[in-house]
Amino acid sequence: MSKAQILPLSTHLQTRWMELYRHLHAHPELSMSEQATAARIADEFTRLGFQVQTGIGGNGVAAVLANGPGPVILLRADMDALPVEENTGLPYASRVRVLSPDGQSLPVMHACGHDIHMTVLVGTAELLAAHREDWSGTLIAIGQPAEEKMNGAQAMLDAGLYQRIPRPDFALSLHVAPTLPADTVGICPGYAWACADQVQITVLGVGGHGATPHKTRDPIVLSAQLILALQTIVSREIDPVDPAVISIGTLHGGSAFNIIPDEVRLTLTLRTYAPEVREKLIAAIHRQAKGLALAAGLPENRLPVVTVNPAFCPAVYNDPELTARIGTAFRRVLGEQKVVVVKPEMVGEDFGLFGRVTPSIPLSIYRLGVSPPNSTTPFPPLHSPQMAPVADLAIPTGVRALAAAVIDLLPPA
Repeated sequence: MSKAQILPLSTHLQTRWMELYRHLHAHPELSMSEQATAARIADEFTRLGFQVQTGIGGNGVAAVLANGPGPVILLRADMDALPVEENTGLPYASRVRVLSPDGQSLPVMHACGHDIHMTVLVGTAELLAAHREDWSGTLIAIGQPAEEKMNGAQAMLDAGLYQRIPRPDFALSLHVAPTLPADTVGICPGYAWACADQVQITVLGVGGHGATPHKTRDPIVLSAQLILALQTIVSREIDPVDPAVISIGTLHGGSAFNIIPDEVRLTLTLRTYAPEVREKLIAAIHRQAKGLALAAGLPENRLPVVTVNPAFCPAVYNDPELTARIGTAFRRVLGEQKVVVVKPEMVGEDFGLFGRVTPSIPLSIYRLGVSPPNSTTPFPPLHSPQMAPVADLAIPTGVRALAAAVIDLLPPA
């Protein structure tokens, strides 16, 4: 299988990959509950002759195929799904429901394309395992849990992933892109995915009767003032050329229409690229919260409590040299017009943690289109209940691209 021979894929292989994809799509599992998914992925790699380890950092899977001297490359796919009720009308649509910790019935769906990611990973491994004469080195395939909660990669690393497997020289991954046609891939050198922080603010007050607000310190009014003030941080304190986002996701307070409560709770998401911008946002949130509370007449012991979740997900930085190299490999097998340079996004992704070790490991994550080619109809976005990738075109495109990149990075000895 030379680089030029990657393009044609047998009907037999594509049929098998589609069967795997439909199975994964119809049987999704939420973050930290990917037992059956991990078992299926482990079985696939065992069938292909990989040395497989399971249960790494929860449900993580690591499969190693040594094929002579050469570099070590890590390929990663995430395995978890989302609490979304599918509304695609597909014959293999998910009808899975699970109970939440508080006893609620939750729908489950692969609305973020992780079923595509896993299938492309298995397909690439199958192609490379069958043509070992065309590459030399060590191939590592990772099935990662809990990407949607952005703690699965760290869990695998904390469980000693790089002590269990050969240390990679490169790491690659992919993510579906509804904005791209299913025969197209996108590359993004440099910062590609944002740092994602979760912040909780507990706005304290002095509660009382709604008819006598002058005897209270109303945390609902203070929360409203704070929400508006937070919107000025990005627009007035951050350099306009530095991407940053502050969004308030939840607001909870009060128990009755005529009672001023003692506290209100807000949760926020922060998105940044540069560490110094992240630090500036967090410092400004603390300052705004304290300043407004003091202006409202609250004593020092009733100031807002700002809590930044320590398990934040840092930004993903695609190594420019590695990204350019895999882009050349993609063009070789897909054609010049099927490889595009895409813009960075402010969504979070924990793949970057696989490279944030000492010494660092160059990595790159590329986009794989999943929308109908030549369509003028807007395609459903990620996390939508209507998310229905054009899988029979996207999967072989993803396999061709990833296999080409591996062969370029692991040339025959």
